Amino acid sequence: MKTEPPQQPKARADVYRRLIGFLRPYWKQAAFAYFSVLFGSLLNLYIPQILKDAIDQGIEGQRAGALFTAAGWILGIAVVRGVAAYGQRYYGEWLTHRVAYDLRNQFYNATQRLPFAFHDRSQTGDMMSRATSDITETERFVGMGLMDLTASLLLLGGVIVVMVLESFSLALYALIPLSLLLVLTLRFGMVIRPRFKRVQEQMGQLSSTMQESMTGIQVVKAFARETDELRKFNAANEDWFAKRFGIIKIWANNWPTFTFILLSSNVLLLFVGGPLAIEGAITIGSLFAMLAYVMMLNGPVQRLGFLVNMAATSGASATRVFEIIDTPAEVEEQENPIVLKEAQGAVTFEGVSFGYEGGPRALDDISFEVESGQTVALIGPTGSGKSTITNLIPRFYDPASGSIRIDGHDLRGLTLDSLRRHVGIVLQDPFLFGVTIAENIAYGVPEATPDAIVAAAKAARAHDFIMEFPAGYETVVGERGVTLSGGQKQRVAIARALLYEPRILILDDSTSSVDTETEHLIQQALNSLMEGRTTFVIAQRLLTLKNADQILVLDGGRIVERGRHDELLTAGGLYRNIYDLQLRDQEEFAELEARLQDQAESEGTDSDRSQARNLVLAGVVEEGRN
Repeated sequence: MKTEPPQQPKARADVYRRLIGFLRPYWKQAAFAYFSVLFGSLLNLYIPQILKDAIDQGIEGQRAGALFTAAGWILGIAVVRGVAAYGQRYYGEWLTHRVAYDLRNQFYNATQRLPFAFHDRSQTGDMMSRATSDITETERFVGMGLMDLTASLLLLGGVIVVMVLESFSLALYALIPLSLLLVLTLRFGMVIRPRFKRVQEQMGQLSSTMQESMTGIQVVKAFARETDELRKFNAANEDWFAKRFGIIKIWANNWPTFTFILLSSNVLLLFVGGPLAIEGAITIGSLFAMLAYVMMLNGPVQRLGFLVNMAATSGASATRVFEIIDTPAEVEEQENPIVLKEAQGAVTFEGVSFGYEGGPRALDDISFEVESGQTVALIGPTGSGKSTITNLIPRFYDPASGSIRIDGHDLRGLTLDSLRRHVGIVLQDPFLFGVTIAENIAYGVPEATPDAIVAAAKAARAHDFIMEFPAGYETVVGERGVTLSGGQKQRVAIARALLYEPRILILDDSTSSVDTETEHLIQQALNSLMEGRTTFVIAQRLLTLKNADQILVLDGGRIVERGRHDELLTAGGLYRNIYDLQLRDQEEFAELEARLQDQAESEGTDSDRSQARNLVLAGVVEEGRN
């Protein structure tokens, strides 16, 4: 995966500013949480002053009452600090997960609105990594992490002010190492952030490798490639570990330095302040308070390094999330688009050209008209542009030039929802969700009644096999419909399209992967689906071509022939070549099937269609022998 160069400081600031903006709707909760942080930090600053008075007045002045008073104050502060800590923790965690909720919703909404062109070039594993790992890293910082960072900075600033007020000269000695520590901590964050972005990008690559292998596990096992897949995964995993280990080394090299610098402040205070306390220039309590303030910074400064680390990780992860959210929609609606409430289904392509990103032109000056209710068969060699035409009709992509109209309306002037409400798609390998059969059929019409679902299934010749399952329509089909056969999945997809009732239908009628009986059932279902609808068929079967109102023969992204079946055969062009190479056998097979079935019927044989098909196959074998 290509690694992007580190962003400039302004861009980094924009990322954090944008993350903090997610807190704006919850300003009341944020205000209470940050008030708790501020109040708790101020109470912490008061404790060394109480100890100072206890030493100077109680121990040095030998007044026991001062010790009891100091103890009472510390106990009271502890109780109040507990209440403040509760508010900080409760609302901090609430904000953390609420922001994650909003960010995850925004990310998912973005993935849903992005066009096909984006998904063509993206990897599912990387998208899943952004939706899970990156958002998790982001949420850790924007809630509690940011609050802890605020608390640490408040305490750091407050300690410096109080130390200067306590003893300006001693504060200068103590602040020399602390200033160096602050500079090194900020430098550490600038160095570590781009490295974390590379780690997160590699995690996306690792997720993609795993997702691809698991999706294709049947192919992996069929070709005994488990070892090779493991080797590929190990390589990606090792690359991730190497990048992560580089961060660990930077962290390990800096952490001892941070600790040493912090403790050197105490050394300087004792070296300079000790003689002053002995001489009486300052009180012992004052020296102890100065040491206590420096030690008080131990936790915040060490947390500061951790929080800078967290901020760097969060910034890198948030950048990857915002890259998706900010990706412009390549298919956008115009201002005040028309809602296509009713459609007749007339389709016009006028001078349409199109090319996929990074590829050659897929369509070149395509023009044709289809009247409402007509069937158009698309045929041509692989890569000729058949699927591209069908992808432009529901506006999965916009043409580079030319226009596409439905009932005279340019597609770009229609709302996407209303356009796609009138377009149904049934592909050769349909996708089913891992829910019940009924939910899959009603996917486009979730409010459909059970009777409507059953009616659609019957029309799609799916009702009988559905009722063979113990749970019937409530049968869960598994991920991608894995528990159904290819023919069963296709009939469920046809039922889904029937229930959707589109005016324009797009389908791939190839049934080469199913048995003859299933092919017959699917063809019956398709005939029901196509009735009265404008239909675009990526044709694989001769019967479809013969019944089509017009056939478009494509080659190299252009329409090279058009007409009906008999006209194109007579013309003797590319269609005739395709017929001779691929379709003539279908016609001869159909003629042989009809002849043998007539023969079986004339001989009084009680034969159903499946038996007739077997007779045909037997006849083909016998003719081959002769």
